[in-house]
Amino acid sequence: MRAKAGLAAVFCCICVTLDAQTSDEPVAVFTEHPRIFLRPQRIRLLKRERERASPRWQQFETLVVGGAPMPERGFAWALYFQVTGKPEFGRKAIEFALTPAADLRQQALVFDWCQSLLSEAQSRDLTARLSKGIAEGADPAVPAVRSRTLAAIALFDHVPQAPQRALDATVHQWWERQMVPALRGGKSVVARDDAYALWEFLHAVRDNTNLDLRESVPRFFKDFPIEHLLSHYPATFEAAENQYRLGITRKTGEPDLQAAALSRAVELAMVALDVNAAESQVLQGWLMHDHFMLRGTYGAPYEFLWANPYQPGLSYYHVPLIYHNADFGKLFVRSSWDENAEWFGYFDGVMQMFSQGRLTPLGAQLNGPPISLKEAMICFAQRARKFRLTLDEEEAVFILGLKPGRTYQVEIDDEEIFEADTDRGGILELDMPRGKPVGVRIKEIAPD
Repeated sequence: MRAKAGLAAVFCCICVTLDAQTSDEPVAVFTEHPRIFLRPQRIRLLKRERERASPRWQQFETLVVGGAPMPERGFAWALYFQVTGKPEFGRKAIEFALTPAADLRQQALVFDWCQSLLSEAQSRDLTARLSKGIAEGADPAVPAVRSRTLAAIALFDHVPQAPQRALDATVHQWWERQMVPALRGGKSVVARDDAYALWEFLHAVRDNTNLDLRESVPRFFKDFPIEHLLSHYPATFEAAENQYRLGITRKTGEPDLQAAALSRAVELAMVALDVNAAESQVLQGWLMHDHFMLRGTYGAPYEFLWANPYQPGLSYYHVPLIYHNADFGKLFVRSSWDENAEWFGYFDGVMQMFSQGRLTPLGAQLNGPPISLKEAMICFAQRARKFRLTLDEEEAVFILGLKPGRTYQVEIDDEEIFEADTDRGGILELDMPRGKPVGVRIKEIAPD
């Protein structure tokens, strides 16, 4: 990831660990119920939030006790039971989990969090449902794997063999042999909207098996929080319940507020997974603005579950305004951290510009003139291979529209000709003289 040298100190405490060794050792769960997310330290924090009547607790309690139509009723009622100990809400969660409307993830949470309230018949019924969900699951998508993993962890010491086999397959086959090679190879196998499901998966595995799967691809997880920040459009969205920051999307029409809520939820979950990382401290600074606190029926349970108002944070204004990930061929640039900033994004072959409150696709701009966003000059080279630029002192240059992973000859006025390689997205980053008009010419070098 490209970061400006002047801000390198913000991230100097980040250590890149060695890649974890692939192992086929059985994956064992060693914890007692409740074991999913609500480990002792977390439940103590939530109960303290109730005791001090924090705004997050008051909002969550108002919705649950007031009978608001919670989109994820099992999740909300079971969480409320765990914090208050009021059995009527645990029983409501169990009743919901035994209906056809309950998804596998919520069934797993209810089984785990409401274990002490289950009758023998209810326990058998839920055990059968969770076992079926584990056995029938073949969907390799992140949310589906997350849900099967939660079910396997919840069931681990209730059903012989099946949960163990499911966890072994998930960790050793899906994660180590599919996801890790794909991430190391620069494949975008984790969609932005699936990030929350991934972090639920990471939390559940680490908390119950002592396996930190991030160690398999440390660079990806080191970069992801900052990429997540820069991949928000600058303007906020005013909804009835709270303000939302909106993440990148290919969809048109009205914003997806459920996706926006999960975008904030994964930020909270990232901080909770690694409170000491420099990126987590920046995320915490981003999260501490209460007008973005999730207050709606969908988001409030996530906000209460994961937020830690006692965790100090760093100002996200320290984060560089340019994010270039050569491994995945992504580029995000902001002119400032203000809400009226201009923003440019290139990701997964999609190019967008946000300016004056409007989002514009830029596919046709591959033949257009360069775009300056104060921090960076974006040049489009699908056809043009000659540019004349005058750069500010801090302005970087990125040339888009070239072939991925190819070598180009670069000629800059008054400098020696050199060769440079494009990244996986066909992006070429150049270091050029500033403060005066300079010509640059690029030419593809034919492969051997």
